[in-house]
Amino acid sequence: MKATYFGHSTVHLDLNGTRILFDPFITPNELAKDIEIGSINPHYIFLSHCHGDHVHDMAQIQQQSDAQVVAIVETGDWVQKQGVPEDKVTAMNFGGTMNGGFGSAKIVYALHTNGAPDGSYAGAPAGYLLKSQGKTIYFAGDTALTLEMQLLKDEQIDWAFLPIGGYFTMDVNDAIQAAKLINCQNIIGIHYNTFPPIKIDEADAQKRFQDVGLNLHLLEIGSSIDL
Repeated sequence: MKATYFGHSTVHLDLNGTRILFDPFITPNELAKDIEIGSINPHYIFLSHCHGDHVHDMAQIQQQSDAQVVAIVETGDWVQKQGVPEDKVTAMNFGGTMNGGFGSAKIVYALHTNGAPDGSYAGAPAGYLLKSQGKTIYFAGDTALTLEMQLLKDEQIDWAFLPIGGYFTMDVNDAIQAAKLINCQNIIGIHYNTFPPIKIDEADAQKRFQDVGLNLHLLEIGSSIDL
C-alpha cells in the first residue's frame, strides 16, 4: 500500500493494485512541472470539492484512464457536464459509503466552500474515510478545523492527509488539533506551498508536530511513502 504525492492536494494511492487519485491539479502547478500527467491511470478519481485547484485535470485523466469519478452529488453533476459518462460517476452524499475492489470509501464532513470553475453550484465540500486491507485512511480535502472531526476518533485511522497551508484551509496549528481530534499519529501534509499565501516553513511545521508526539510527513512532489 503506497501513497505518491503529485503536489498541492493531489495524492495517488496504490491499494494493493487498485489505484486511486485524489483532487487532480497538476498541469497548472509550476511545482509539479516534472509530473507526466499522461502516465497517470487511476481506477478511481475522488474529488473532495469542485474548486479549480482540485479538479483541473480531472477530465483528461478520466478520459485516458476510464476511471470511476467519486464525488458529492452536485459536484458529480458538474463532472458529467465535462463529458464523463453517467455510468462513470459515483455521486454520493454525507454518510454514504461505496464499496470497490480496494475496500470501502465513506463521505465525511469538511468545512469549506464549494463552487465549480464555471461558477455553478457544486454542493458541499467533503472528506473521505477509506478502509482497505485492514487499514483506515482519512483524506480531509480542503477543510477548516471542525469539531465534527472528533466523530472519527474511534475509526482507528492509520494515516491522515490533512491540509496545513492555512489561509484557505487549516494551518499547521489547526492541523495538529485535528490530528488529536481524529486520534491519528501519522499525518501527511497537503495543500501547502503551491501559492504564496500557503507557503510554510517545513522544518518548523515538522518540529511542531514532533513536539506533541505526532509524525508529519511532507513528501517531495513525485515521491512516495509506504502506508
